[in-house]
Amino acid sequence: MEMTNQVYGQMVNEFSKESPKVKDSVLAFAVGGGICVIGQILKNVYTAWGVSEQDAGIWVTITLIFLSALFTGLKLYDKLAKYAGAGTLVPVTGFANSIVSPAMDFKSEGFITGMAAKMFQIAGPVLVFGIGSSVIYGIILVLFGLA
Repeated sequence: MEMTNQVYGQMVNEFSKESPKVKDSVLAFAVGGGICVIGQILKNVYTAWGVSEQDAGIWVTITLIFLSALFTGLKLYDKLAKYAGAGTLVPVTGFANSIVSPAMDFKSEGFITGMAAKMFQIAGPVLVFGIGSSVIYGIILVLFGLA
């Protein structure tokens, strides 16, 4: 049997099951919202301890990054991601996971050529395009006298 695009498409349709989109969306919303609620609770705790609003925001970010990296290292973040899907992609926690996960996967190849070289494999393009677009945006603002 020759494998054409049409035959392959029929096979994919035959063997793939329909995703429960509503359930997946609700879980993603609930878990992503839950992570944000945890961040707000942390901010409230930090401000109650006398930390300024701005510094509390910084401490919340640091705490969420640390917890995300820790849970990734303990293989708990992957279990949560299987259950919650896109809800775990809340920017700070998802970004920390995208750096720690490849570093763990390639640690057997050594510190320099494995862990250090591969840790930005997923997050690298995000950094490149994020930084690049912010530079272009800054140049546009300067050229038009808006900065």
